Amino acid sequence: MREELLELDALRLREAYREGSASPVEAAEAMLAQIARCDAATNAWCLIDEDTTLGYAHQSARRWEAGEPRGLLDGIPVAVKDVFLTPMWPTRKASRTVDAEATLGKRAPAIAALERHGYVPLGKTTTPEFGWKGVTDSPLCGPTNNPWDPSRTAGGSSGGSAAAVALGQGPLALGTDAGGSIRIPAGFCGIVGLKPTFGEVPHWPPSPFGTLAHAGPMARTVADCALLMNVLTEPDARDALAAPRRGIDYLQALEGGVAGLRIAFSPNLGYVDVDSEVEQAVRAAAERFAALGAEVIEKDPGFATPLAAFGDLFYGGAANAMRDLGPRQREQMDPNLVQVAEKAAQRSMLDYLEATNERQALSERMSCFHTRYDLLLTPTLPLTAFGTDREVPVDWPHTRWPTWTPFTYPFNLTGQPALSVPCGFSSEGLPIGLQLVGARFADDLVLRAGHAYQQAAPLTDRRPALFYGDAPAPAGAGRGATS
Repeated sequence: MREELLELDALRLREAYREGSASPVEAAEAMLAQIARCDAATNAWCLIDEDTTLGYAHQSARRWEAGEPRGLLDGIPVAVKDVFLTPMWPTRKASRTVDAEATLGKRAPAIAALERHGYVPLGKTTTPEFGWKGVTDSPLCGPTNNPWDPSRTAGGSSGGSAAAVALGQGPLALGTDAGGSIRIPAGFCGIVGLKPTFGEVPHWPPSPFGTLAHAGPMARTVADCALLMNVLTEPDARDALAAPRRGIDYLQALEGGVAGLRIAFSPNLGYVDVDSEVEQAVRAAAERFAALGAEVIEKDPGFATPLAAFGDLFYGGAANAMRDLGPRQREQMDPNLVQVAEKAAQRSMLDYLEATNERQALSERMSCFHTRYDLLLTPTLPLTAFGTDREVPVDWPHTRWPTWTPFTYPFNLTGQPALSVPCGFSSEGLPIGLQLVGARFADDLVLRAGHAYQQAAPLTDRRPALFYGDAPAPAGAGRGATS
């Protein structure tokens, strides 16, 4: 096993292939070995199939040897959240109610694009059932734990993807985000995650959470997220709501820095109770942006919490996902998911339309806000990772997950691009993330600003102790992986 390959991001790994100093087979073998070594502590994977992964890697190696690499990602290992259809592997969405066999032979747009670019699929990463909450656990797969402290949650719903990237089990990962599900685990696990503008990345079949849901990249660096965006944004006719393709080279768009940008810094959106260590770290990041030449103004965007509207739309999506499931199937499911879906099913059409009205008003407010400010800077989360296998922290005054992620879900309502970038650690050694939000379709600007910050304040050389095999596995971990 060539452990040094675990340290390389996708761009450097691609260069190593080009130079001949490493091969796709060596990279795949190293990452599979890393999964075998540390996944018992985190349970980031629900499916590992080494023979298939190595088969893809050998095909890539032959292309490199022939001097004919395919696309932008030939031989680059990618972790796939288990909501994306993969033709060779079942897609169960962490639910016993899914007919796994019926999902075979189909590919999501993201998977089709990755295939065109020669990727190496590492396996399927964990998610809560149907991706319904901001932590990752399910009756089928068990909890996914934080790589920095396995007694705590990795976040969700793309928790498996985030934990895998943090531990060097793959340089790139796919996630989805209907209320923060890319950015929450990115913040908790100390990696980068982008929720693109709605429609920028084609997604099929349509999410039950409708236009709240976005597919996007997760990686250790903003540059790797930009590289993956160049692949994921390729057209796919199956997504009727996808935006017109604009041909942006997101990697090239990283250059230019932030000098002259007007950035609104809102430490609490005007109404959020934020942990003091989180606020301190994000405030220091705002000062770093100012030092890089941006004009940083402390300014709230001026909206009240849209929690009720989000709840009607999001939990209505959960009810939609379960509309054809009977009582016996529901008995096999996460009881909290069943509870919120059944409650949402009792809401009226007028309740739903009231939520869409509030959503439209919020979208209009943010559209006007971005005529004055290029970017909005906030914490990704108001707290650091809490105990695993829980929906909310101990002694939390509320029962449902969106109450502790108030910085993420508003921008699912508006469809704006939002990026989480690591900006520090708490006194307990837990990651803290900042969030950059841009106007709709300003994904390139959001990535450019995140890249400028990460170049000026890099944390990519800091890895969890578990990366080196130095942390114990907590009781009950590792229940989901199969091979």
